[in-house]
Amino acid sequence: MNFVYLSPHFPPNYYQFCTALRSLGANVLGLADEPYNNLRGELKGALNEYFFVPNLHNYDDLVRALGYFTHQYGKLDGLDSMSEYWLETEARLRTDFNIDGLKINDLPTIKRKSLMKSMFKKAGVLAAPGTVIRSAAQARKFAAETGFPLIAKPDIGVGAAKTYKFETLSQLDDFLTVLPPVDYFLEKFIEGDMITFDGLTDQNGDVVFSSSMRYSKGVMETVNEDSDIYYYTLRQIPPDLDAAGRAIIQTYEIKKRFFHFEFFRTPDEGLVALEVNMRPPGGLTTDMFNYANDINIYYEWANIILHNRFSSAFSRPFHCCYIGRKANFSYKHTHREILSRYKEFIVAHEDISGIFSAALGNYGYVVRSPELDEVLAIAQFIQAKEGSQ
Repeated sequence: MNFVYLSPHFPPNYYQFCTALRSLGANVLGLADEPYNNLRGELKGALNEYFFVPNLHNYDDLVRALGYFTHQYGKLDGLDSMSEYWLETEARLRTDFNIDGLKINDLPTIKRKSLMKSMFKKAGVLAAPGTVIRSAAQARKFAAETGFPLIAKPDIGVGAAKTYKFETLSQLDDFLTVLPPVDYFLEKFIEGDMITFDGLTDQNGDVVFSSSMRYSKGVMETVNEDSDIYYYTLRQIPPDLDAAGRAIIQTYEIKKRFFHFEFFRTPDEGLVALEVNMRPPGGLTTDMFNYANDINIYYEWANIILHNRFSSAFSRPFHCCYIGRKANFSYKHTHREILSRYKEFIVAHEDISGIFSAALGNYGYVVRSPELDEVLAIAQFIQAKEGSQ
């Protein structure tokens, strides 16, 4: 198999997808804008060849690179980056080079939040009412029918970037006077906790790995309020969440891909779908899959790609929790104190890339325990601010 991995050096932990592919016999062909000498040694060792381009946004250079790979190795069998940012670029390249996987025509219902709503409806899953803003009058009419609070976000966007909450008509009107020149989606604000359905499907579209995470607060609130966040995996996936997630997978016909679906759990224990992502959850979450289950999800993904097999048994013996801290806060407990007190629970800790720091913090800890109360207590300890009781 000839597999092109786009931007294999970023995020830093994703080099393990390449090492897994190579360990199973694939030709791994790296393509990125990072000089080869800057790549970590493990990644260099996993790549059969590396094609440097000065700018990954220059599509002609990417076409030239894939043309070279085709000339040298023959038909290209796979291409991915595991990144939302490059989703459209990947689809264009797969379309132009007839590589299996998501093509350009598959993207609208995956990237546009407005079209996700129609897919949720088709799957029989409840979603918040919303509309693309075509005029100020239409937005006000929707607000009058739905009521406040409301959320506005780019119809095509990543994470919580440029997302706004309106409590009043005056706030909405202020936004409408400076409406950016892109499609914005206006939807009813849903009160509840964010919960996810995540996992991996095989080449037949069957779920071979599943997980779920609960967040201390929404990503939008974390970014807009410049606050801390933690999130943790569940040891048991609620049946209604499992059923809703699988219905969405069947509706989208997702094959040999990771998925990351976001929902709100409302105060009355209802479930409301928010959005879909056809990639792994970001940050260190793929590593959290491993720590929560004592498996190697990077290897198992490669195993699916090459052999359509998922070999590991998983029973979720641990809750695994990511806990972020931001550089602009003064925390009650030092890094040394944290490591000393909780060294038996901390399985990883590291600096977080600036691209992710607005949501995840500048430094992150990953802890695990069979007991949820234990990981939540550790999260509170790590994020406690100076002067708190």
